[in-house]
Amino acid sequence: MVINNHISLRLFADKHNSFSVPSLRRNIRRLEQDILRMGTLVEESFRLSHQCLFARNLDAANKISVIEKQIDRYYRQIELDCVSLMATRPLVARQLRLLSAYMQLVRDLERIGDYAQDISEIALKLFSYPPHPSTKEIEVMSNHAQLMLATSLVALADLDAEAGEKVKHLDDTIDRAYDRLYATLAQQRDIKGVVEPILLLGLLIRHLERMADHATNIAQRVSYIVTGNRG
Repeated sequence: MVINNHISLRLFADKHNSFSVPSLRRNIRRLEQDILRMGTLVEESFRLSHQCLFARNLDAANKISVIEKQIDRYYRQIELDCVSLMATRPLVARQLRLLSAYMQLVRDLERIGDYAQDISEIALKLFSYPPHPSTKEIEVMSNHAQLMLATSLVALADLDAEAGEKVKHLDDTIDRAYDRLYATLAQQRDIKGVVEPILLLGLLIRHLERMADHATNIAQRVSYIVTGNRG
């Protein structure tokens, strides 16, 4: 997990020495740690949704529901903390940029968590159907999207200004996989029985594509935090 691998987080505040008030530095440090904890939960939720879908792990779906509640609590608290700092502290432009980016970033994390829960619900509906021939390719797509999220979270912990471009390149692979799988599903002929599994798989790959987009957003927001330039 990212939070365990980056205990000594390189904080934006310490890097730029712009948070001169000690209590403000502590608040920012606590905020950043909460964001990484939220990111770890989202990463776990994504991993469990993958297990539910491809290993037909019913217990994983139950765990996601519990984690989703924790993710939502972090999301609400982090947004509240950001707004509180903006309203009660005399902040310079760099500090406002940081807090604004964090508010947007946690929205991306929250959406990925929502999609993970949606995928687990799709998986439960697919349990009664035999695996589709495209299942292996969808599994690869899911693994790739998880890698994108992990890369973005490491970039957040390390404040990697180059992360946005790296993850955007990975996102191109996801987009190509989505286009290819969508064409396969849309053009399938001679469907025996109900069409529900085809519709569910179409929704599934769309969710994975959107999760990858949000992971890309996270990496690009990290670049913005560090450089002040929007990608």
